Order: sequence, then structure tokens, then C-alpha cells
Amino acid sequence: MDVALEGKEPLDVDADCTVFGVLERTEKDALIPPHLKAADSATGGFLSAAWERKEIKGKKAEVLLFPLPGGRRRIALVGLSKPADLSIETVRRAIGYLTRHLKGKGIRSLCVDLPSFTAGKLPPEDCARAIADGHALASYEFTRYKSERTEPEKRRLVISLSKEHVRVKDRVGAAVSREGKLLDTVLWTRDLANLPADTATPEFLANQAAQLGKDVKLKVTIFDEKKLKEMGCGGILAVGGGSIHPPRMAILEYTGAGGRNAKTIAVVGKGITFDSGGISIKPSAGMSEMKFDKSGAVAVLGILRAAAELKLKVNVIGVMALAENLPGGSSYRPGDIVKTFSGKTIEVLNTDAEGRVVLSDALSYVATKYSPDQIVDLATLTGACVVALGNDIAGLLSTDDHLAAGLLASSEATGEHLWRLPLTQTHKDMVRGEVGDVRNSTEMPMAGTLTAGAFLSEFVAGKPWAHLDIAGTAWVAKAPQYSPSYTPSGATAFGVRLLIHYLESLG
Repeated sequence: MDVALEGKEPLDVDADCTVFGVLERTEKDALIPPHLKAADSATGGFLSAAWERKEIKGKKAEVLLFPLPGGRRRIALVGLSKPADLSIETVRRAIGYLTRHLKGKGIRSLCVDLPSFTAGKLPPEDCARAIADGHALASYEFTRYKSERTEPEKRRLVISLSKEHVRVKDRVGAAVSREGKLLDTVLWTRDLANLPADTATPEFLANQAAQLGKDVKLKVTIFDEKKLKEMGCGGILAVGGGSIHPPRMAILEYTGAGGRNAKTIAVVGKGITFDSGGISIKPSAGMSEMKFDKSGAVAVLGILRAAAELKLKVNVIGVMALAENLPGGSSYRPGDIVKTFSGKTIEVLNTDAEGRVVLSDALSYVATKYSPDQIVDLATLTGACVVALGNDIAGLLSTDDHLAAGLLASSEATGEHLWRLPLTQTHKDMVRGEVGDVRNSTEMPMAGTLTAGAFLSEFVAGKPWAHLDIAGTAWVAKAPQYSPSYTPSGATAFGVRLLIHYLESLG
């Protein structure tokens, strides 16, 4: 994604639409804000007249368009909410609302007035990154399978700096250039996550990992079903046993610019390419969305690609646990006992609690074979997390307060929201097995996210570990009101921007 910077006044930049941010007004704000006076003059007083009518309110999600004389150019005013609520995420969402509003209006270039969005409060480089985020993420469309598809609308984005901000143009430019590389990877990740299960099989995603290794120079190892059996990865083999598409585990290794003495972080992703529930089959309503059950593993691909392209200073090990969970004559069954890579056994009570079963092998493998400093897994794991936190917040469970604090800080910076949930001995006791070491379901409706996290904690070999339950945030069904404005329907690639920010903070 290409974003240009201009050290000119915004109306001096050649663009179809010039964009200004507007803070929510109060009863005392009788006069149009100073930063809109030049735009008001250009519109022949339309803005001041609208201000006097209180048509311009500056509230969240407000987008107003005003034509300039001649009809080609327009002025857009975007609400930023109350001054006390202004944040980087406010800017990101405001640009998302703008981008959606402009769809189909023939606007091919935007010039965004950076000072009006920083409001003298936000760091200009962070604000410029948020503008790039909101524009790119909200512009995304998945059209691969449309027989009469048209190319998604493309708009040139220019960010105009004030005279004060010109002094930091190089810094802002470097930040936006870096963000552009990350956004390209996020959109690439969304494309993969949106693919249906007849295309995105375990073998297909493993091949994507192998190709990525060639493209950005990663070491990639693929374990097929024969090798997984030799290794004793009974969890992933059990879950994938009912499908004609056999399971895979892919390992991607990035050695950062900090060298082998740098911290090593493992990121592990659940990659169920389609989850029917297996023999414990799901209801048919909404089952088509189960193609998104691979989102954790696909996010791992995105994280490794971005780490390599941005030349992060940490070392990153990515693990993709890939299987398709279908009913069949060779499916695993409720009542089965599954032996995992760690040697621990899982008592299967519900074949629809399969994500934790495949992750048991992936987590224990990376913990023992690589001994990373920290482990983070991403998984569309429980419907209970969606009930608790909705579609805008992912659940965080962790055995390490320092790791959890770092992830929460990155969550705040990127707008990919996390909420830490408890992980207690009570929950660990609830997943103790009767005939196996642990059971994959308590078969009780309460605390489903917490018992799932407790189950996973049994397989990390004591390493500092965090689990991100992204069941509510990995995709959006119909872009509900409370989802971020920059997440159109479909896959969100949640976790890529979050984890890259966290990894950067360690370098």
C-alpha cells in the first residue's frame, strides 16, 4: 500500500476529496473551528452555514461531504467524538467510516489533513499510521469468486502535514512506509482466511507456508500424516482422521536481525480448515462460517511474513496445526483416548472441542523442541468467548503477567482489543480426566473459555504462555454496529497487527 506525504496546505494538494477531522462540538462552540476556515472559504461559506445550523456535530461515525465550486472536488468532514475520547483508535475508526461512506461515489484520491486528526494531542507518526490503517482495512473486498467481478475501488491516499509537522516528515514517512508493508500482509492474510474449505485444505495451507519460506527466506518444515504418526502427534491425527484431506503441521522459522541471542517467541495457530464438529456435529445454521476456523493458523502465516519483511530483531517460530474435522468411518469418537506428542492422554468427550486437541501437539512440540522464551497461541477456540466478549474483543489467558501486560499494551496501540480472563487451579481441576490425563470438554455450559485455556496450559512445558481466543474477532458475519468500522464482512486477520506490534516492542 502506497501513501504519499505532502508538506503543503491540504487544499493545495491535487485530490478529489480533502478530509478534515472535527471534534465533537459543545454548546459553547458557536464559531467554526479555525482549521476549517480555509475550507469554508473554498466552499463559499457552506461550512460556516452548516456549522450555524448545527449540521456539523463532530460525533463518532459522522461523515459530511460538501462540493467545491466546479463540482469535481469535495470537502469531507469526519467526526472524531469528544476531545477527551480522542485516541489513535478513534482516528482509525473515523477513517474507516469515511472510507465506507465514499464507496461508489467516484472519488479516486483523498488528501487527509493530519493536524486536524492529531488535534495537538496525538503523536503525528502514530496518527498517520492510523489513517493508513483505517483506509486500507476498510477498503478491503474479497471478490475472488465473483463471476462478474470488478476490481475493488482504489484510492490514492495523501497525508498533508502542517508546517509544524513538516519538521518530522521523515519520521512520519518512515512510520507510514513501515505500516504500508504490514497492511499489505494483513490484506494478504484476509484473502487466505476467506478461502473456502474446498480450496484451503491442510495441504494447501502447508504449501502456502512452503512458498512463503521461499519468498521471504524462512526455514520451513512440513510434517505430513506419516511423519506426524512417527512423532506421536495423536491429537492432530485424531481430529483429521475423518477427512480425505490428511492433516499437516507446518513450522516456520525466522531469525531476526538481533541474531540467535535475541529473544525467541513462538506463535502457534489453530488451523481447522473446516469444522463440522465431527461426530458431535454442529447445527447446520451458520456452519458455512466454519471455514474461518483456520484463522489462527493463517494469522501465524501473516505474522511470519510481516516479521521477515519488517526485519524484526526477535526470532520467531511459527507453528500451524492443520486439520479438517469431519464425521466419517475413520473419525475420532466421544470416549476415545488420544495420546499426544507430550505423552499425555486426552479423554475425548466431544469431538467438536477439537481445536485444543490439535493445539496440544503443536504447543508441546514447540515448547520442547525449541524452548522459546515465550509462547502465544491464536485460536478460534470457544463460542463461550463470543458470548462473554462479543465480536470486538478477544479473550486473553496467560501464565505470565509480564507477557500478558505486553500483549495488552499492544492491544491498546493497535485497536485489536484483548480482555484478560482468569486461569485458576479450579479450572485446571475441571479438565482432569477420569480415564485419561485430561478431558477435552467438561460438558458443562459454564466457563467454557476458561476450561479450554486450562486444558492448553497442560501442554506448554512450563514456558511463559498466552492464549488468545479469537473466536469472536476472527471474522465478521455482517459487519454489526459494534464491530470496528474498518472490518468489512469476512475475515479480519485479527492478531497480525497486534502480534507484530508486540514483537517490535521486544526488539
